[in-house]
Amino acid sequence: MSGINPNSQQSESESVPPAPGGSNTTTYTSIHSVQSTRITQSGNSISVHSSHSIEVISTDDDEEIMAIQTSIEQVADSQNSPQTTRTRAGFNSISDALGNLRTRLQQAHQAHQQRASARRSSNNPRGSMLQRLQDRLHVVDAAHSSRVPLRVMESRRASVPNRMIDQAGENAGSNEGERPSSAASAPPLHASAAIFRIDTRETAHYEDAATDGSTSRQTLQTRRSSVLFASRITANRSIMEGSSNVLLASGGDGSQTSRSDLLGVNSLRSRGDSLRDFELHVHPSISRRMLSPIADSNHSHGSETSATASDEEDTMETEPTTNDGVFDTNNKLYSWGSGMQSMHDDSNERSQDKNNSQHLQVVSSRLESKSILHASCGAHHSACATSRGTLYVAGKNVRGCVDPNSSEGEVISRPMLLDCVSHVRVMQVSCGFDHTAVLSSNGSVLTWGSNQHGQLGHRINGNQKIESTDYQGPIKCRPSGMALGKGRKASSIACGTNYTMILTQHMSVLVCGISSITGNHDVSKWGTPVEIPSLMGLPLVGISAGDGHAAVVTAHGTAFVWGENRNGCCARDFPKMLTLPVPVKAPSPSSQSGSGGRSMVSDDIAIVHVACGLEHTILVTRSGDLLVCGSNYRGQLGIESSKLQSTSKIVSVKHPKGGKFVSAEAGNGHSLALDASGNLWETGADGLTCIIEGKTVLVIAAGGDGNCIAIASPLTGSKSLQRQFSTEIPDDTKSIVDAVDSLLVEMESNENSQQHAGQEIAKKSEELLQHPSVLNLILNPLKLETMFERILRAGDIATRQTIANAIERGLKLGLESLRGSRMIYPEAVRCLLSYIKFFSIRDEKIVFDKRGEAIFLFCDTILGIPFEGYRALHDYATNLYPRNLFVKMLVRPLLLTLNACTKFTTDENQVQHFEPSRQAVPVIVAVLSWLHAMAEEANLADPSDFYSDGVSEIDVESLFEDLYRMKKASSHEKSKHFFLTAHPFLLSPGCKRNLLQMESQVEMFKTMMRDADFSASTNELKVQPFYHLEIEREHLVEQTLENIRKADPKELRKRLRVSFKGEEGLDAGGVTKEFFQLLCEELFDVHSGLWSSKYGDDLNWFNSENTWDDKGYELIGVLFGLALYNSVLLDVRFPLAVYRKILGLPLGLEDIIDDELRKGLKQLLDYPGDDVEDIFCLTFELTWMELGEERRLELKPDGANIPVTNENREEYVLRYVSWVLVDSINPQWDSFQTGLMRVMEDSSLDLFRPEELELLVVGTPELDFAALEANTKYEGGYDRDSEVVKNFWKFVKDAPHDTQIKLLKFAAATTKAPIGGLGKMDFIIQRAGPDSSNLPTSHTCFNTLLLPDYGPDLEKLESLLGRAILECEGFGLE
Repeated sequence: MSGINPNSQQSESESVPPAPGGSNTTTYTSIHSVQSTRITQSGNSISVHSSHSIEVISTDDDEEIMAIQTSIEQVADSQNSPQTTRTRAGFNSISDALGNLRTRLQQAHQAHQQRASARRSSNNPRGSMLQRLQDRLHVVDAAHSSRVPLRVMESRRASVPNRMIDQAGENAGSNEGERPSSAASAPPLHASAAIFRIDTRETAHYEDAATDGSTSRQTLQTRRSSVLFASRITANRSIMEGSSNVLLASGGDGSQTSRSDLLGVNSLRSRGDSLRDFELHVHPSISRRMLSPIADSNHSHGSETSATASDEEDTMETEPTTNDGVFDTNNKLYSWGSGMQSMHDDSNERSQDKNNSQHLQVVSSRLESKSILHASCGAHHSACATSRGTLYVAGKNVRGCVDPNSSEGEVISRPMLLDCVSHVRVMQVSCGFDHTAVLSSNGSVLTWGSNQHGQLGHRINGNQKIESTDYQGPIKCRPSGMALGKGRKASSIACGTNYTMILTQHMSVLVCGISSITGNHDVSKWGTPVEIPSLMGLPLVGISAGDGHAAVVTAHGTAFVWGENRNGCCARDFPKMLTLPVPVKAPSPSSQSGSGGRSMVSDDIAIVHVACGLEHTILVTRSGDLLVCGSNYRGQLGIESSKLQSTSKIVSVKHPKGGKFVSAEAGNGHSLALDASGNLWETGADGLTCIIEGKTVLVIAAGGDGNCIAIASPLTGSKSLQRQFSTEIPDDTKSIVDAVDSLLVEMESNENSQQHAGQEIAKKSEELLQHPSVLNLILNPLKLETMFERILRAGDIATRQTIANAIERGLKLGLESLRGSRMIYPEAVRCLLSYIKFFSIRDEKIVFDKRGEAIFLFCDTILGIPFEGYRALHDYATNLYPRNLFVKMLVRPLLLTLNACTKFTTDENQVQHFEPSRQAVPVIVAVLSWLHAMAEEANLADPSDFYSDGVSEIDVESLFEDLYRMKKASSHEKSKHFFLTAHPFLLSPGCKRNLLQMESQVEMFKTMMRDADFSASTNELKVQPFYHLEIEREHLVEQTLENIRKADPKELRKRLRVSFKGEEGLDAGGVTKEFFQLLCEELFDVHSGLWSSKYGDDLNWFNSENTWDDKGYELIGVLFGLALYNSVLLDVRFPLAVYRKILGLPLGLEDIIDDELRKGLKQLLDYPGDDVEDIFCLTFELTWMELGEERRLELKPDGANIPVTNENREEYVLRYVSWVLVDSINPQWDSFQTGLMRVMEDSSLDLFRPEELELLVVGTPELDFAALEANTKYEGGYDRDSEVVKNFWKFVKDAPHDTQIKLLKFAAATTKAPIGGLGKMDFIIQRAGPDSSNLPTSHTCFNTLLLPDYGPDLEKLESLLGRAILECEGFGLE
């Protein structure tokens, strides 16, 4: 665009054509940050009036330009309104508007270029107007991106002289021969990182230039020969040192720039800003078109943007000094491959010399004065981040991947400082196919380039409707932040071909881009970074992005891959597309390692680093080997290509010199590997070759077709890169766990710091719990147990309450974050077990999870994991939790929570009020059922460890109602409704006994009412509530069996009442107990012929040889059932196998009664040799003696001719056990079970375990008389301090065990303690008159001992009480 002297009115009148009609004129005003521009429309022409120039734009479509300008000013007005930009919605709305304006302006510019090309016109005032609109939009966009008001950005821009922000293409009309004046014909100009030209025209200088054009040219040549500065940093330093005339860049008019004009010092001082502020904020407000590389007058512009060779020495930017005034020592940069997308300042391709492994030289480029922190190579470009946080880029600008402000396809061969990201400190950079991402020091991620597949993670324009996942986004996008989510900060990034991966500070991974990596999501989430459900919860420490496949590494050494499985790059033959991450199948470990056996993966297969290439994957193990898979057509796996073309199996590659590899990088067909000594190895057709040795390489990068970058330390042996800026991202996530430990130490050692340390512990505990991935770092449960116990004791009540509140919040946030996850791997589900321990905060003074929201959320999460997750959880819990920790850390916290949820209070109206957390009872019980099954399978806990006091203390009527409804419910109803009694493992044996007794009482009442007879004449209901059994003591067995044989089955289900003929005792329970006691002595005697004699007198097992007395076994079954039905203990010695058979449970080798037989069969199973047939000489035939004759039995057809071998010995043991426990006694057992079911049919015996049923039948043989003493009540004037009472307990404690049993039989008609022990038995000692020679008596029905007051005479009590318990028998009325 030609400049016109604004003082020349003739120029203005000649430039503006007359308007048709001459009367209709519309005026628009555009507010520019430097100058005011007035646009006047008259007919088909638009006049642009400026303080510098007046331009006439002839257009056929001027409405679009005016509409764009109006929209820009509307956005500018809204940008100045804090109410608009304060909210996220307002910010996003402005972002959408700016995006639309950029698109419209780009379309208008393209249309203008096409029109100008067709007309072959070099005078383009319309292009000038479009350029000014673009500059204005750039200022508004910069203010919006920096989140500062527009007026602030304009004031910063105003601090720069007007000449600094004029258009770069306007070099003064007199210099057209030196540089093209047409913006359309000249290639776009871009800012180099080294030399800046700032247009220095002002109105006054235009007057000088117009007066003497020759002087202007002479001045220009003088300025071109002046000193040029590599950057603003160097220029600022020279200004501050006192240089009077500093020329940062030469303008086209030869004007002179003072340092005050250059930096706007006067304006800075008036606002109180510093030079540092100017340095940081000048970029967004000045368009890149104002800053372009300087070319010497003798050189012409080429198609590439690069500094000339003559300026190369001057373009080296010097890093600032440190605080000590000593310049930083810069590391060394090596770059080879294609120069177009590498970092070696030229377009020449460099490759290694096979005959010289140390051929590579330090790159001579503008980067050699930099201290490089990180580097990355892509298919078309490369990038480096310096220790100062700046970014340098080079390569082909495909879809804006290098610089979105440069033209498409432009090649930047020299590393260029990228100003558009200068507002952040870059820590890491990653280059994709056509996009770039950087990680800033505050944990945010900026991306630019192509967003065709959503790989940039940018928010889509709100006005753009996405109708399918095939939607293609915009390209050549400007740098913008990723929407990582609230509270998330990135710690690492990786760009694939069409996707981006982000590793967050708290060890989770986000992905955006193609669906083969991100998975199938709702179209509304197109381009949004999302978590992969199956990776949620994994403690991820490494990521890598290849062409079509991706990989992650966990803190414990497991690698997961997914995506396109070309040539087996995902370490498996099929499928060709892995839609879900799967663990890498590493070869079998050759050694085990880890602390205390706690390591899940051995060092030779534990992965510490992963690199994904085009079609290959390289894994670095903890032991320093490489595990490789995929394509090897160029030897990229480190194996000679002639030996292996590709592999889908993991292949181990050792260090050629026996060293240890520590990291690797992969390109399309090449790879780099760095070893622990800092030597760099590159792959090739001949395998691994060391290309840099003895230089201490610290950072490597590989990408594209052979492009590589290596950064070496300047000091031999130095193993670290130092940042020159602070960061908000912790270097080690494990510091959260360590911080809690250190804070606990501080609190325990210093009482004055308890409040502060308590708050910090609360904060760190919440952070730990709200991030499941971090919690999964704690592999050892004992460490978590120790830390939690210390937290519970931390500080006073107020401090502990603060910590409890933080733990509750952390639990909720952490569990909420797992919603939508698909946790199927052990390393992910560990956190669920770790969470359980924190629910044991049950202190009456501490309020924790009052409403049960946290426990409900936890149980809902753990119950929602898939089967693979349950299996992983099972393996982890059974392998890493010993018995004591399994109960203490997993079972007990849930039981405590269940007890709290089942609590209730009763008001004066007998109305029960339950806790709000009662809603969580069903899910807590479901999780406990899960753990109970796990504990039974692996023998991790005793049955008593699962008894819930809260459930057992629920009133028996409520439990029975629940039991009754469950038994009446159909299978469908049982699946829909929760029944507490469907989980009997929570009920104590005493609670189950009470339930069974109530069930029996209800059944007795029903039976009684069914036989009731109503007399109409007397209007009375006659009932018979008892089944009366009257017998003689001398014929106890015969008469009992005869009466039962004749009894109607309905009569047996009434309450039993027994009386002995000739005795006047009234049966209130005591006579029945003695009846069964006497009956057991007769019926269960081994000499009765009903029981096998081979096991002695201490065991009752069915006599398989007794085939003549089936009715005897049936009557025994009836009597057994009557005892259960009437809650009477039996003196029977059945083995546990009988109770298992009663409950219908399976039997096994451990149930064999014969010790020698059980040991022999176990020895057969455990025999390690392969010569079982020769050693044991067994066949599938059994022989035994029966009634003096030898009997034989074949366990299978032709068993006598089938030897027992290694292959069939398990079958032999199975058949043998089945015959002993089932087949051999089948007739006798069937008769016994028939009699039992005559009484106990439809009863709830299945509530009991075999051990509990045995306690219910025979009681416990352990007699704790101390517990009985504590539970004893005294009547008739006695108390625990009475002399006779003291003597009585002294007699009991000093008596032998046999005497104690007889005393118990005398007073309570039993020799065993009931369920729960003697402490659960009601016992009364009643005064039976004054001192006398009478013997003590008892009411066995009520467990009452009638004891005369013998006073302090211990010998008299011992004598009379001893006679009573030895000689007395029978019942009488007292």
